[in-house]
Amino acid sequence: MTEVILSLKDVTVTVNKKQNNETRILKSINLDVHPGDFITILGSNGAGKSTVFNVISGTLPVDSGKILHAGQDISKESPEKRAKFLSRVFQDPKMGTSPRMTVAENLLLASKRGEKRSLAPRHIKAKINEFRHLA
Repeated sequence: MTEVILSLKDVTVTVNKKQNNETRILKSINLDVHPGDFITILGSNGAGKSTVFNVISGTLPVDSGKILHAGQDISKESPEKRAKFLSRVFQDPKMGTSPRMTVAENLLLASKRGEKRSLAPRHIKAKINEFRHLA
């Protein structure tokens, strides 16, 4: 059996719990992702595709179930801690990027995800060759 890098175990999410229109938007979702997997999630508007990604990234908490990364329960971890091993590409290419920055500047910014950062020289020229090898 191959290693599981990401796993959702019986994940359930409910919204509007404090209002009269409580809605369960994910019900007992299970998913295992192995190294090299290419996963496609299909569905109509409102089917829960974005919700699954919001739950994995930590921007939407689960009501029940677990999210495991490399066997470790990350269900209660903050989005900032999850950013060390997780990133997203949104449908709108300007979401998640800084459109006034160059591609190299955006890559440099992304390479620091999940780390403490401060105002310091960016040393982008030292990283250009590293970024070229990513393509």
